[in-house]
Amino acid sequence: MKELRLMKGNEAMAEAMIRAGYDGYFGYPITPQSEVMEYLQAERPMERTGMVVLQAESEVASINMLYGGAGSGKNVVTSSSSPGISLMQEGLSYIAGAELPCLVINVQRGGPGLGDIQPAQADYFQAVKGGGHGDYKLIVIAPASVQESSDFVKLALELSNKYRNPVMILTDGAIGQMMEKVELFPHQPRWTIEEIKEKKPWATFGKPADGERRIITSLDLLPEKLEAHNTHLQEKYRTIEKNEVRYEEIMCEDAEYIFVAYGLASRICQKTIQLLRDKGIKVGIVRPITLYPFPKDILKSYASKVKGFFVVEMNAGQMVEDVQLAVECKEKVGFYGRTGGVLPTPEEVMEAFEKSFK
Repeated sequence: MKELRLMKGNEAMAEAMIRAGYDGYFGYPITPQSEVMEYLQAERPMERTGMVVLQAESEVASINMLYGGAGSGKNVVTSSSSPGISLMQEGLSYIAGAELPCLVINVQRGGPGLGDIQPAQADYFQAVKGGGHGDYKLIVIAPASVQESSDFVKLALELSNKYRNPVMILTDGAIGQMMEKVELFPHQPRWTIEEIKEKKPWATFGKPADGERRIITSLDLLPEKLEAHNTHLQEKYRTIEKNEVRYEEIMCEDAEYIFVAYGLASRICQKTIQLLRDKGIKVGIVRPITLYPFPKDILKSYASKVKGFFVVEMNAGQMVEDVQLAVECKEKVGFYGRTGGVLPTPEEVMEAFEKSFK
């Protein structure tokens, strides 16, 4: 039987952590994602699955707890919102450099600075370009519903371990707070110590029988050695770009114009394209699901078939740059965005599209 519940996006992600088999959650409360930790504390996952839930003293502490937990082979996760994620950037760079799998969830809010607690998409650059120092990449997944918020927590565990790379779920305050029906997936077993040793032979789980120490670090003092490590990382990122691109096409078969939007903005655009089609204008949507790797090839394939692209974001214009690069300036790329936590309406998006393409 299907297990259906009416849940907030934050609650659905928290329940998914328990069911997916995560070993530990380390976080710090911040609006609009505080329900993640509150739900976990109320559910007592230690009694259900053995999962540890710990409120750290700060976001800096929580990301470094992830470093330690992941280094010991455990499947670990944290969540925060925009200013908190900013505090985690140094630790994220260390984790990426050490090639440790983990999940970081960003329930975005308006900025810059403390901003407000309203939903936004202004952390795109930070997420996909690497908010910390050095040449590293996170796998970035953007849900557009409460159902996907749940499903992507499980997907993140698979991808992070497959590539030994941190994964970020980039959602926003509206999806985190909205309530929708969600079909929960069955409980997945947590890995035993024996399974960890088999699947993660690089992990530090005590002195090995052969006496050889396992050292996990992102420090390489020899330039040649560090360059070789960076070369290895870039090869891994190219493999991810080849194998893990995800996107959704909506009413694109006969489209003369393509909207590009992700997350909550893509849901707003679905109503917009209905309004435009009622007026006889053939439009469709390409919704990036993975923001890194970005679905540039599918956008490039449309560049020779349509009259233009229109990017809608809840920011001042960030993903639009990747769309422009993907289509190689072969067609016009229009843009509409709202900032500060203001949500665009389908009608104003339609008006902006018509003004842009006359």
